[in-house]
Amino acid sequence: MTAISRTPVAGPLEVPAPAWFISDLHLTPGMPRTLAAFERVLERAAQDARALFILGDFFEFWVGDEETDSPFARQIAGALRALAGRGVPVYLMHGNRDFLLGRRFAAAAGATLLPDPTVILCAGHRVVLSHGDMLCLDDERYNRFRRWTRKRWVQRLFLALPLSARLSVARRLRADSEAGRARQLREGQGAQLPFYGDVTPSAVAGLMQAGNASLLVHGHTHRPARHEEASGVRWVLTDWDLDGSHPRAAALQLDESGFRVLSQTE
Repeated sequence: MTAISRTPVAGPLEVPAPAWFISDLHLTPGMPRTLAAFERVLERAAQDARALFILGDFFEFWVGDEETDSPFARQIAGALRALAGRGVPVYLMHGNRDFLLGRRFAAAAGATLLPDPTVILCAGHRVVLSHGDMLCLDDERYNRFRRWTRKRWVQRLFLALPLSARLSVARRLRADSEAGRARQLREGQGAQLPFYGDVTPSAVAGLMQAGNASLLVHGHTHRPARHEEASGVRWVLTDWDLDGSHPRAAALQLDESGFRVLSQTE
């Protein structure tokens, strides 16, 4: 098993309540209903939230900030900037699919990039935020990929390729991933959704201890639920998909009363 990460925990960042958390939207032009639901949640957030946190895998893939100039990215950045302009700060954290999301897009979106992990203080609660992939230590294949792709020199070499070449690589990786999911469904004897690697309990405990917090919010695993851990409570955010056969979309709200799931499938 891979050793527990000793990544420093940034923070604490004080934010007003209610704070909303979403992740794993995997936005792409090929998922128009999911995009429409995201735009609706921004309208609701403008009325009901005081901060919005997007905890990774916001886009299906992101191969460099030149993508900010695409019509699709400009539409999304404009919607986020409009929310920020209405007094709701937007915070972005990298995921395993969009870890190359950079300052250029953040500036266009009026958003703040957060390190993974980050500690926040909100409504009297101290909470560790993470995308969640760093907690899946038993997925050795993915962890090898993560270690290599997070190296700065590897990223520099990749970003030096023409944008068309980078997009081709991303589409190939996406196709391989989709093929793997389809295989999981075939072999899962009727399971509705594909299997995703889950967190390692020791990694969860280590992260919560490092953040001096008994609350953790993350995405990535596609296992949305409130999990009771020995070290505290772990909330897992749902992925979003309103274009497939199993619609799902939700935000998690934190206020003085604690956490509450806000469905966005209506």
